[in-house]
Amino acid sequence: MASPMRSLLTDPDRYLQSFRLFLKNSTEHQCMQEFVERQLPALIASIGNGKPAINILSVGGGAGEIDLLILSKVQAKYPGITINNDVIEPSADQILKYKDRVAKTSNLEKVKFTWHEETAYEYESRMTAEKKSKKWDFIHMIQMLYYVKDVPATIQYFHSLLDAQAKLLIILVSGMSGWETLWKKYGSSFPLDDLCSYISSTNLKRILDAAGLKYQLYELPSYMDITSCFIEGNKDGELLLDFLTETREFSKTAPPELKRQVMEELRKPECSEKRDGKVLFNNNLSVIVIEP
Repeated sequence: MASPMRSLLTDPDRYLQSFRLFLKNSTEHQCMQEFVERQLPALIASIGNGKPAINILSVGGGAGEIDLLILSKVQAKYPGITINNDVIEPSADQILKYKDRVAKTSNLEKVKFTWHEETAYEYESRMTAEKKSKKWDFIHMIQMLYYVKDVPATIQYFHSLLDAQAKLLIILVSGMSGWETLWKKYGSSFPLDDLCSYISSTNLKRILDAAGLKYQLYELPSYMDITSCFIEGNKDGELLLDFLTETREFSKTAPPELKRQVMEELRKPECSEKRDGKVLFNNNLSVIVIEP
């Protein structure tokens, strides 16, 4: 009998709902913002040296919250310089939110935005067909490698677009997070439908080492409050479970035994810690900065 479990990505509205709830319940954006504030300035210190303009490519830019923070740091380092900021983002909804955010942000007169409503693969195919290979001074891929079919090929392609002083920055879940524990054990039971695959900094390091690329790694501590997941029938809890398992209506469609095991796993110290009566899932991230 075919399983009633469906990938969460087959329901974009529910996916966005669960994603927004995940951001609200986790320190995901806070820990990225802290990294951008504290450590990014040193990493981008030479990307624009001697250049009339700086070219930045955001792969999977989402609604632009972190992108605009990154731009503010580049502007602070290179005041008055023109920045060409291209964004690859397949979701029309996210692009609209990004444009809205840009419209409400001051001091962007010197930034030229170009949005490409397509996936990283579609962008690559189009550029190859048009025989274009523009060089970039800074490329970033934040929490998007899970939606790429061929990760090594995607990294090789975007790495090939780096200019001499450039950097490629990738943020994804840490190999020392609860995600790693959960997905290593149960990933094969979740219905990914080719829409999404699990990758952590552990897999990525192997890929980069095999390709002989030079990189630096930073760990960002983060957590997500999943207490509501353990309250039967709680709407928020159900959405967060969907997000954790990438499964639409996980608590209603998963076989009872799988659900029991996953719920048990989520409580274990390898996945979560209990603090002040709350269950806090280990949402640690890794930042990997790759040299040209």
